Amino acid sequence: MEMELNTILPWAIFAVCTIGVWAVFSAFSKEENRATERLAELRDPGSRDKKKKATPMMGKLFEKAAPALSKALGTKSELEENELRVRLANAGYNQSNAAQMYLAIKVAMLGIGTLFGGGFGMLAYGATQKGYFSIAISAGVCFYLPELVLRIMASSRKQKVFLSLPDALDLLVVCVEAGLGLDAGMRRIAEELGDTHKELCEEINLCNMQLQMGRVRRDVLHDLGIRTGVDDVRALSAILIQAERFGSSIAQALRVQSDAMRVKRRQMAEEKAQKTAVQMLFPMVLFIFPGIFVVLVGPAAIKMMEAGVA
Repeated sequence: MEMELNTILPWAIFAVCTIGVWAVFSAFSKEENRATERLAELRDPGSRDKKKKATPMMGKLFEKAAPALSKALGTKSELEENELRVRLANAGYNQSNAAQMYLAIKVAMLGIGTLFGGGFGMLAYGATQKGYFSIAISAGVCFYLPELVLRIMASSRKQKVFLSLPDALDLLVVCVEAGLGLDAGMRRIAEELGDTHKELCEEINLCNMQLQMGRVRRDVLHDLGIRTGVDDVRALSAILIQAERFGSSIAQALRVQSDAMRVKRRQMAEEKAQKTAVQMLFPMVLFIFPGIFVVLVGPAAIKMMEAGVA
């Protein structure tokens, strides 16, 4: 009986972990009716270009369970909730239920880690201190894994937005100087750069939608800087707000900001180029110099050993 349990338990743990991971990923790819899709498109214009996978059942089950799961990690104050929403927005998740889904994923990953660590610990060490320690380690790693993934996604998105901003500013300057307004220029940017600078165009599409719904432009621009999390976008938003408030030339402000962004990007490239020589030193010492040393000194060492033996 004990032998059969040891044989079945690893497969049972593997099945539970597989179902849990499938439930987590399928939560973001649920199939909805057309009315719900249209409402989602109004909240997030970038979702029109996203392809959805056909895994409706697990997605609906996880969506129903998300409110109950997220209560275990509910934010204590409105400030914490706002900070979580900003972090999710920096990673590209602007949906209204993004914070709830994120907390539910953390709770689900905690349960998966506990099951996986418990199964492995009980099989390998039994009900000992090492077994309980493996449960704690596995649960902790799985619990903080969504946090790590969120940070990586936010950092990658910020870098892409920063690198694409000068091109968008150049096009916006051309549109404004050609006689288009700021709103029309932003729509033109979203149309022209949608394939090459997807992340920035998603944010601009959201701004255009908010402007069309009658929201004040300075609030839209302020939220754009907060959502992206890029300092240069915040500076651009502040410049545009000030230009609109004081009636100065928007084209001149955009041109100055575009030149500053391009200089900054060139300086960052030069900085990385200067660091390359120092960074290449360690691989050369560890991997290249030993090989050269063996090739150059090896034959002489062999001859010396043969002469000594003779």
